[in-house]
Amino acid sequence: MTNFFKNLFLYSVGHTYSNLSRLFLRLFTGIMFLQLCIRQMLNFDQIVPTFNGFMGMSPEASVTALVIVEMLCAVCIMLGLLTRLAVLFPLGMMLVAENVIMSSEASVTDQLYNFQPGYPVMFIGIFIFMLLSGPGKISLDYIIAAHFTESPVEEEVLDKA
Repeated sequence: MTNFFKNLFLYSVGHTYSNLSRLFLRLFTGIMFLQLCIRQMLNFDQIVPTFNGFMGMSPEASVTALVIVEMLCAVCIMLGLLTRLAVLFPLGMMLVAENVIMSSEASVTDQLYNFQPGYPVMFIGIFIFMLLSGPGKISLDYIIAAHFTESPVEEEVLDKA
């Protein structure tokens, strides 16, 4: 019985499955972000009147550009392609969303329809984690980096993976 507990607790200390965990987090976050994009596309006509255009674009063009960029970032995050770059735009967007939600000028419909309080903070935390930790070995970033770097150390790492 003690051997069971020893293997259960001590084995898990040294073997963390961090690459698999990062893959799961990337897939989960990407799917959640795609769900947000789809919800924005389905409610496009309701979002546009409440949205201000940016960079000289009309509200329709701004929302369209926002949805397209969100979708591209979500797909890149799920694939692990340019992950640290793909996380920057959604991170900024969630910082703005949290600021809008927490502002005293936000209407109740803005708070309830767009995001629940705390929802952007969850994404902010996940995106900061991805920015710091990277995509892991189960990603296109890792495959591309391993292909273009031909150092013997990297080949040993690939053989062990």
